[in-house]
Parts: sequence; C-alpha cells; structure tokens
Amino acid sequence: MGEIVFTEKQEALVKESWEILKQDIPKYSLHFFSQILEIAPAVKDMFSFLRGSDEVPHNNPKLKAHAVKVFKMTCETAIQLREKGKVVVADTTLQYLGSVHLKSGVLDPHFEVVKEALVRTLKEGLGEKYNEEVEGAWSQAYDHLALAIMTEMKQEHLIKP
Repeated sequence: MGEIVFTEKQEALVKESWEILKQDIPKYSLHFFSQILEIAPAVKDMFSFLRGSDEVPHNNPKLKAHAVKVFKMTCETAIQLREKGKVVVADTTLQYLGSVHLKSGVLDPHFEVVKEALVRTLKEGLGEKYNEEVEGAWSQAYDHLALAIMTEMKQEHLIKP
C-alpha cells in the first residue's frame, strides 16, 4: 500500500468541522449513538452503557467519552494522513482498540454502521456548512482508522489460542 494522498484542504475541513461539533459534545454524542441504534439496533448490547436500556441515555459520561474518542481519533487520523501519508496510532493504543473491539464482538460491517452515524452527525451538526467535500474528508480518514483497527483485530484473533 503506497502513500495516501490527503490534501491540506481535506485536513482543514476535518479540523474545522470538529471544532464546530466540539461546541456541543453532549448533543452530538447523543445524536451519534441514536444514529448507530437507528441503523443497527442489534449492536446496542455491544456497548456497556446502552445494555438493558430502551433508549440512548442522556448525559452518560461513558457514552460521551466514546463518541468523542471516535471523532477525535478520526480527526487525528486526518492530520496524520496529511503529514505522514499513513495512520499513526501508537502500537499500544491500536492493540488496546483491537482487543476491546474483538472482545465486544465487533465485526467489520459494524465499522460501516459507525461511519454512517458519523456522517449523519456531521450533517446534523454542520448544517449548511456540510457538503460532499466534508463528508469525503471525514470518510477517508475514518476508513483508514477503521482499517488499522480491523487489521489489529485480525492480528489479535490469530494470536489467541
């Protein structure tokens, strides 16, 4: 796999839109998880903070933290793609993410669900600032991050006895 071309403009679009979403983390975290459940209701039990609940809990710190992590890591990935042409996540972080996702029963298609929820949340949060370029930049960054986590999950799976 050669170097990934991620333009300065794409990086700027991701950073700017993340700045907008950051202004109301509780609202967009809730929106993000509501979208995940709307797309794939069956994944609810994979999240400890959604298990046994009929709706997405408001003001749940774990929910907020998870949503922020997804957005933040995607944003950081965009910066790395621009600067280094590849995803640079510390090995320990990647191993941890691979392990946690594997233990939770996450499969490759689930990453698509999260991506769709991410896009819907961007659309909601950015309003008229949202466009295909913004979606493309976030999607590309997210795809590379998801691929890195999925690759780690497969490694982890092979190592397990």
